[in-house]
Amino acid sequence: MSVSDLVELWSDLSLDAQLQSFRALSRDDAEVFFSSIDSRAAANLLLCLPPTERRTWMRLLAPDDAADLLQEVSHEERVSLLGLLDEVNRKEVAVLLAYAEDDAGGLMSTRFARLRPELRVDEALLYLRRQAKEHLETIYYVYVTDQEQHLLGAVSLRQLFQAPAQATVREVMQPAVVSVREDSDQEAVSRLFRHYSFLAIPVVDAEGHIKGIVTMDDIVDVVDEEATEDAQKFGGMEALDQPYLDTGFGQMFKKRAGWLAVLFIGEMFTASAMGHFEDEIAKAVVLTLFVPLIISSGGNSGSQASTLVIRAMALGELRLRDALRVAKGELVTGLALGLVLGTLGLLRVTLSDVFFGGYGDHALRIGMAVGISLVGVVMFGTLAGSMLPLLLGRMGFDPASASAPFVATLVDVTGLVIYFSVASALLGGTLL
Repeated sequence: MSVSDLVELWSDLSLDAQLQSFRALSRDDAEVFFSSIDSRAAANLLLCLPPTERRTWMRLLAPDDAADLLQEVSHEERVSLLGLLDEVNRKEVAVLLAYAEDDAGGLMSTRFARLRPELRVDEALLYLRRQAKEHLETIYYVYVTDQEQHLLGAVSLRQLFQAPAQATVREVMQPAVVSVREDSDQEAVSRLFRHYSFLAIPVVDAEGHIKGIVTMDDIVDVVDEEATEDAQKFGGMEALDQPYLDTGFGQMFKKRAGWLAVLFIGEMFTASAMGHFEDEIAKAVVLTLFVPLIISSGGNSGSQASTLVIRAMALGELRLRDALRVAKGELVTGLALGLVLGTLGLLRVTLSDVFFGGYGDHALRIGMAVGISLVGVVMFGTLAGSMLPLLLGRMGFDPASASAPFVATLVDVTGLVIYFSVASALLGGTLL
């Protein structure tokens, strides 16, 4: 079995099969494999190996990969594994572990190519050749620093090769460098990569000292992680901290029960709203036939708007200052969508009465009540769905918390109020 095949099948194998497959690999293939699997899988494999073998595999990892692996184990195991590294690597990994996992500092690699500005180009190329033997994260970009490690500029390897041999690095470098602060959130870092299409971005502290670099392969994992978290929150639950099959019953219950209880309490207001219109329902039971139609249309339109706005915010396409523009756009869109669904609702009632009967002399009024209510409910749904994420963002919460079920619950209650209010106005004195 090739290394790539084993990586793909790894999670489906039992622990014994994993160990047997790993030991069957040649040394070179085993090194490639160990560097290819994710941090959680590497940590689980490492802990299954005898203590005498762990040192070899820990020292194979780059500092940032070692830090990622250590974040997957318990505190006691972390101390034990950290002690297997040599002093230099142990200090580098300890620095990375001090950062939050989802900050730029927690993503960065401390092994990057650097030059002094006063070096000549020919000297710089010789110096980079020696640096390349130190397992640098990337050598496509070289960062220019002073003696205090302040970031002064950047130069690509291509620019160095094209420059005159006697020119200095300062003359060749680009002084304006796009960088991120060490405490920047990983989602903000991913937006920079998307905007500039860089292979790497330097990480600096508040004083402008370069601390490391974040590379494109790190951001690919971040994008997957953020998309997974948002998708789980869209479903009306907290994001899982582990893969689905690795999440125990207790954690799964905890992540889902809270939001489910909140949504259940919200739905209680739906029952209260129907109780408020109990007299109208008793006089015209036919109105209840269209309740699912009304509230589902509002919930669906709200979920659409909420999903679109949350994703646009995640991509950096929307800011809080765009709230008024979004509201105007969604009101117009909601009106157009409501008119379409309202027309369909009106036709549903009137045509059904023509061909099958059942609504009596008030079929047209009932159809108009359904149609007008749909216009109002869909407009409210699109407005609520688009504004809730922006409101939560303004309050400092995660916009993804304005999940589709939450929006649908809010619109259910409002939809009933709109529907029975319109029906009372149109059918008062006749059916009601």
